[in-house]
Order: sequence, then structure tokens, then C-alpha cells
Amino acid sequence: MRSEGARRSEVAPIELFFDLVYVFAIIQVSHTLLAHLTWMGVFEVAVLFGAVWWAWNYSAWAMNWLDPRSGIVRVLNGLLMLAALGMSLGLPHAFAEDGLLFAACYVGAQVGRAAFMAVALRGHVLAKNYTNLLAWSASAGVLWIVGAFLEPGPRLAVWLAALIVDVAAPRFEFRFPGLGAAPMHTWPTDPEHLAERNRGVFVIALGESILIMGFTLSELDPVPARAVVATLLGFLGLFVLWWAYFALAGHDTQASRGDASTGVLRSAFAYAHALMVAGAIVVAVSIELRISHAATDPALVLTSVGGPLIYLVGNILFLRSRTGSVARARYLAAAALVVVGVVGLALGHALPSVVIGLATATVMGTLAVVTQVTARRTPAVAGG
Repeated sequence: MRSEGARRSEVAPIELFFDLVYVFAIIQVSHTLLAHLTWMGVFEVAVLFGAVWWAWNYSAWAMNWLDPRSGIVRVLNGLLMLAALGMSLGLPHAFAEDGLLFAACYVGAQVGRAAFMAVALRGHVLAKNYTNLLAWSASAGVLWIVGAFLEPGPRLAVWLAALIVDVAAPRFEFRFPGLGAAPMHTWPTDPEHLAERNRGVFVIALGESILIMGFTLSELDPVPARAVVATLLGFLGLFVLWWAYFALAGHDTQASRGDASTGVLRSAFAYAHALMVAGAIVVAVSIELRISHAATDPALVLTSVGGPLIYLVGNILFLRSRTGSVARARYLAAAALVVVGVVGLALGHALPSVVIGLATATVMGTLAVVTQVTARRTPAVAGG
């Protein structure tokens, strides 16, 4: 454990190395969603993404209290990286033959990390806290493992229940029979370190979209002009999404200097950033669809507006958590995206797919500019 009261806002090399594994994980999530663009497929991928995110989230929080220079801490991160790699390999067929691989790697990471922390932090209140977390993770782990032996339908139901147990634990202060509670105020954190880790994983999600654009374009021979235009619009969409994010949650913004209590940080990072990263993944899928499909079908429209909408829900939760802001600009942007979606679904094939890309990029670009200008004029309500 790092020394009491020491702050380590910078991200250590072992943490950057750890996050690289999640480039592959996010690619697997987006490719799996692209291959299963049905309502059931979306539901399944949402559960799988929830597990991928929760494993990363708990690893990022654990490093708040560990010394990254320690050999045993580096070994722990190495083992967690192997577990994440196993989850990523099993993810595309997690509801088929690779269910046990995915579940075992996830449970191994969650239970193993909590057990390590409970021992490593003995004598500190965090040891008791992690004992509670271990009980919750083990309970959810039973459901994950049992679900891996079931058929796809029942597996989805059991895994959804397991994910709810995992995600709900902090909301119930990790209260467990015989162990009591572990209130959020007893989890001291470094807000800027958490913020930096979450900024990094969001950039990873955007970078994955760049990879997808490159791979998709390179597989076309010849490359039609429409695909080039779709790629340029895709890049523009990613750029304005990056701009909108860092105008809101970047360094020295009002939101980054907001309420830093642990309960607020839980909402702003564990939950809000999950939605923002999920939104970026759906944006990646929409870009690949627009590059490879000239026609505007419901899947293309729903992913094109759905990604930014999911991202905006995360924005709103983040702002409300850290600043109490009403986030009016984001509600207006969401409304504009809904209009784009309705028009796209109504016109269908009569509307070129690149028009949907241009419309969503325009909405998010306008939001980025408004956020930037608002932040400069009235720092007290940045992003509102």
C-alpha cells in the first residue's frame, strides 16, 4: 500500500500497460455488436460490456491504494491483464461455446483482486472494505459460473442477475450479512488519478474507432468515393466527440474541480463513464456501417444516433454528480439527435447514409463548441 495521505495523480507505466489490454477488449465488444445487430444481440453485448467495464473499473480503483513500483503489485496487474485477455478472447462466443472461458476469467479477476487487497491492506479500514467486496464478488461469481453451463436464453438471464449484483454493490455500501457495511466515505480516493484513468480509457474507446475505420477501408477494393466521404465524416464525428468530452471532463474544467467525495466519484466514474465509453463503442459500429453500407437501414440509423445519445446520458450523470449542473446544452443535443433518428427511420433508403453521419457530427460539434465557449465565459457552469 502507498503511504497514508500520499497522492499519486499521475498514471503509472504499469497502469498504461494494463489499459492496452482493453484496446483489444473494446474491439471485441464492437465487433461482437456489429455481428449481432438484433435486439437480443444488443442485450447480450450490453451484459458482456458491463462485465468488461466492471473488471476494468475495479482495477482502476484498486490502484488508488497500491504502490505501482511494488513488484507484487506489478504481478497482480499482470495477472489481471491475463484475465482481461481471456475475457476478450471468449467474448465473441460468450453465449455459445466460450461462456465458461469468459465467466471464469471475469470471476477470477474480481475475486482474486478483492482477496489480494483484503490481505495487502490488512490493518487498514480498506481491508475490511475489501472483505465485504470479496463477499459480493464471490456471490456474483457463483451466478456467472452457473450461467456459463446454461443455454443462451437462461444464461443471459442469470448473467444479467450476476451483473446487477456486481454493479449494485456500491449502491448498497457493500453491506453483507455478518460483515456489516463499507460506506463510501471509508474509501479514501485520489480524484485526479481516477479522472486520468477514465480519460485514458475513453480515449482508448475513440482510438478503437480509428482502427475500425482503417481496417474497414483497407478491405475495400476499389475504395468507392462514398466510403471515403463516410470515413472523413466518421473521423470528424470522433474528433468532435473527443472535443466535447475534454471540454467537459478534461484538466482544469469546472467539472474536474467539482465535488470529490467518494460517493460522487463512484457515480461520475464507475457509472457515468461506463455510459460514455459504451456510447463511443456504438459510434464505432455506426462508422463501420456507414463505410460499408450505402443504404440507410434501421440498424445504421439507430447506432448513428444511439451512440451519441448513450454518451450524452453519461455526460448528464457526470455533470449532475460533480457539479449539480442542469446540463441544458446536452438535453438540447439529445433532442436534436432524436429528431435526426426519427427522420432517418422515416425516410429510410431515400436518405444517403452519409447524411446521417453529417447530421450527428453537426449536433455533437455544435455541443463541443458550446461547451468550450461556456467554459471560458462562465467557469462556474461549464458544460451546462
